[in-house]
Amino acid sequence: MEFKDYYQILDVDENADLKEIKKAYRRLALKFHPDMNPDEGAEEKFKQVAEAYEVLKDDTKRAEYDEMKRYGSSSTKGFEAPPGWQTSGDFGAGNSGSSADFSEFFNSFFAGGKQGFRQTEQQEPDLFKGQDLDMEVPVFLEESVSGVTKHLEYQVPVFDGRQTQQIKKSLKVKIPQGISDGERIRVKGQGAPSQGAAGGKKILNGDLFLHIRLVPHPLFDVQGINILLTVPLTPWEAALGTKLEVPTLDGKINLNIPANSHSGKKLRIKGKGLKSKTIQGDLLAILKIDIPPSTTNETKRLWEQLAEVEQYNPRTDWSN
Repeated sequence: MEFKDYYQILDVDENADLKEIKKAYRRLALKFHPDMNPDEGAEEKFKQVAEAYEVLKDDTKRAEYDEMKRYGSSSTKGFEAPPGWQTSGDFGAGNSGSSADFSEFFNSFFAGGKQGFRQTEQQEPDLFKGQDLDMEVPVFLEESVSGVTKHLEYQVPVFDGRQTQQIKKSLKVKIPQGISDGERIRVKGQGAPSQGAAGGKKILNGDLFLHIRLVPHPLFDVQGINILLTVPLTPWEAALGTKLEVPTLDGKINLNIPANSHSGKKLRIKGKGLKSKTIQGDLLAILKIDIPPSTTNETKRLWEQLAEVEQYNPRTDWSN
């Protein structure tokens, strides 16, 4: 099978940190997402990007992938894992969503060898219920604020009496306001049809389960229903105080930075976070003092003057 170079797909260096990987995924997801790019081939590229991010965002899976990459990614005879290769655990439909749209490479090594949609284990009363399907649905942070309607396309296994064929199916699904990462939406009756029944058993279609994954944002991090924004400040802005225009998910607002603010201080902006079914979250602006990358002779002289005048010592606790 073909080896997948996930670093190349995301266009990041092999030493890239998680922040860089999230940023690359966000950029490419915006570029190739089927809702935003109708060009032929865009959907397939989006699936490749999602697959790469699914592995590289997880420290354990990334380490396993790196080991596999060193072993034989350059083979011209098709890739095979090292002898006795075994992943550390479940990593697919049963954990973080469906791997149905991912490559043979992913399904062979990172989804427990299960390819395609998984079949949910059926209890005796539902013996003749069709196969349940799982599908991972990326949702942008902005979309989760107000809700969005997604046009979904997926493959449904249908048995025609002789063989199972994959039939393309599409539908529109409303993603509700306030949806969070990892939530699951059940779409009743939109799974695979039953292959038949006996003894008067009722025939039911399976269900479609949508696993929501919030796409990382380049500016905001999520903490429950609150949103975190790092606000860089110059030392003089932190010392003197200032008024800044800062972004939120629904436009820019003015934020007053009080004088003598220290790095790490959190300013809470009420009602500018995510919204759950019962409560509205806040935006937490985290201040970070940023030193200029270079100095002129004049600015150096001013820093030296400040050092002579200001007697503050942040390390006084060390003498105890």
